Amino acid sequence: MRNADVVYVGHMGDFGVGTSVVEITDPSKPQLLRQIPVPKGTHSHKVQLADGLLLANHEQYPYRVGVPESAGLVVYDVATPADPRRIGFLPIDGLGVHRIWFDGGRYAYASARETGYRNRILIVVDLADPARPRLASRWWWPGQHDGDRERLDDDSDVGAHHVIVRGDRAYGGYFDAGVVVYSVRSDGALELIGSLSWAERSGGHPHTHTALPLGDRKLLAVTDEAIEPECEGARKGIHLVDIADERRPREIAQFPVPAGDYCSRGLRFGPHNLHENRPGTFQSDRIVFATYFNAGLRVYDTTDPLQPQEIASYVPEPPAGQRAIQLNDVLASADGLIFVTDRLRGGLYILRRV
Repeated sequence: MRNADVVYVGHMGDFGVGTSVVEITDPSKPQLLRQIPVPKGTHSHKVQLADGLLLANHEQYPYRVGVPESAGLVVYDVATPADPRRIGFLPIDGLGVHRIWFDGGRYAYASARETGYRNRILIVVDLADPARPRLASRWWWPGQHDGDRERLDDDSDVGAHHVIVRGDRAYGGYFDAGVVVYSVRSDGALELIGSLSWAERSGGHPHTHTALPLGDRKLLAVTDEAIEPECEGARKGIHLVDIADERRPREIAQFPVPAGDYCSRGLRFGPHNLHENRPGTFQSDRIVFATYFNAGLRVYDTTDPLQPQEIASYVPEPPAGQRAIQLNDVLASADGLIFVTDRLRGGLYILRRV
């Protein structure tokens, strides 16, 4: 996330560092200002910025190993951009918060692993008083709660990743359950309108991840997350989904897959995060930025929704000791700068659109 001439970078890994604060007055020479620590068994790899507040997750790491010393959502005051000041915390009874959406206003949205639920569910957080964030409501797929009459298949992987909120609608990925469309009530609560899964067609777990609305075109760019290394598991792609009928989303195209020897380069190959057209950043209802792990950053044009085209890419060399690059997240600024992070040891890359 960018705050004037400062960017906040979340980190994967249980090594004691949660968020780095980096000055970019001269983008060609970024300067590390400070690093916010996290407790043992915890990472803080996602941040959101709006209304003078920085939100960060606390989550178990390594995943499914041990018990985190801290699990929840942290609220910082960033009136002084270079010096985030912790003012609030929402504890989660469970393994913590994974991903967040907050673009201002009263409510933030997050995925969380809570005791009593299978895999991640969606939570709505009331920030009316940022110093005392409150869990306002939950939404989960039937069968995720221990008390549900419905039952999920033992080998299913149904769980929330996160939502992107636009007005009174929210769009997200729900792993095996696919892409989901919600209405957003006045109290922030979510109500399911429609969904579309391609898990059966993919022959495994597609790990459907992000659903980005493309302006007013009634289209979603939807990524699956390539979790398995070296192209193992079900095929992961980027899908263009028509939501003219929100109750019945339908896939109309898939984005081209990068050509090359990426499956043999090692680690992960496939899509992950998208630039999410946040307020104040680069906005487009046609251009889509996607991180693709060892295939770097890919840029697509969806002007023809039936034939998305790749128009640019950036694939840096991996850092020393890392088999392949693993570009993980991306933010495109309105001034032409693009910020991309590596999942492992590559750090922060600052690019410029040309």
